Amino acid sequence: MSAPCQKTFEATAARLRACRICRDAPLYGAPLPHEPRPVVQGSAAARLLIASQAPGNRAHRSGVPFSDPSGRRLRSWLGLDEAAFYDPTRVAILPMGACFPGLDAKGGDRPPRRECAPAWRADLLAGMPRLDLILVIGQYAQAWHLGPRPGGLTGTVAGWRAILAASARPRVLPLPHPSWRNNGWLRTNPWFEAELLPVLRAEVARVMGGQGEGHRRWPAGQRDVESPR
Repeated sequence: MSAPCQKTFEATAARLRACRICRDAPLYGAPLPHEPRPVVQGSAAARLLIASQAPGNRAHRSGVPFSDPSGRRLRSWLGLDEAAFYDPTRVAILPMGACFPGLDAKGGDRPPRRECAPAWRADLLAGMPRLDLILVIGQYAQAWHLGPRPGGLTGTVAGWRAILAASARPRVLPLPHPSWRNNGWLRTNPWFEAELLPVLRAEVARVMGGQGEGHRRWPAGQRDVESPR
């Protein structure tokens, strides 16, 4: 790990955590309806990147990414315990929008703020030269990291073998969001658990040095008891 890269990542992350663009000078739509609280994790030493969508309401309140049932499911998919998942020297978590975007009229999370990624993402990624694996979760992260692809999210995730084979270091794997709102998708796409998850866990174990919880099974149709992000 080089000191300049560490300085670059830490400096960029510090500036991001002080960012108020979406509230004070929004470029797209109405201002963020609450005080911004960017939630990111990482370091120049991180080898695994979780490229997610945006923090949920619980992460906004706690300042901890994936501090909700979606996070428990995601850690189960990856085969990681909390200690490994929240170790910034090993795992980076960079959402497309760093702040909770608020709720829509139906009570669901709004899309990530469009101001965030163009302002911060390239510099954050440049500060992590040791990345070995990027997990792109959801349509917004997939569009940024993979570009336009046919078939939407399902087509992208279904094409995971070709995406993984075509990617040099860092390798790339697309995933759906682990929210309970995707339980129907998981039921109708059983190949995700049967075929993709074993490869995902093997890739994560390789990057993490073989340290994790093991290959726990999470039934695809099981609904989380608590509310989603």
